[in-house]
Amino acid sequence: MNRRTLIVLAALIIPLVVVASYGILTQPNESGNASVGYTSFTVGGRSFHLTYLAENESARQRGLMDTKVTNSTTELFVFPTSDYYSFWMYDVNSTLDIIWISAAGGTGQVVYLVRSVPGCAVSVLCPNYQPTAKANLVLEAKGGFANANSITVGTTISFS
Repeated sequence: MNRRTLIVLAALIIPLVVVASYGILTQPNESGNASVGYTSFTVGGRSFHLTYLAENESARQRGLMDTKVTNSTTELFVFPTSDYYSFWMYDVNSTLDIIWISAAGGTGQVVYLVRSVPGCAVSVLCPNYQPTAKANLVLEAKGGFANANSITVGTTISFS
């Protein structure tokens, strides 16, 4: 190739690479939404620290598997849209309360919950827990958390 052909190719390729790179770098995370960045939540006048925040697919799949769960452990799962997201308890070392929340603008309402779900060691025997209403957030906490904080369907939870 002569020098003129190389210059023409460079003039065509460089802008394409720049545009493609910009598009890739400005995409939302793999969950399909921008990071919410919540660090705490309030329910019934009490505030709690979020131990874990699962905002992308790999974090949502990992959940609290192989994690030591204490009375203060909480994880918030953030989904890109409201839907019927199911959960299972494979390789979770504690009972958990699973709380589905329909939220907008940092405030939401509990739409479904299951209390004190036991962990499960054999994946093919682990049941799925699926809500009866759509939600875009799911909060997991140690079993007993919902009862201790009077959380029921309709309870308001605020995130910050």
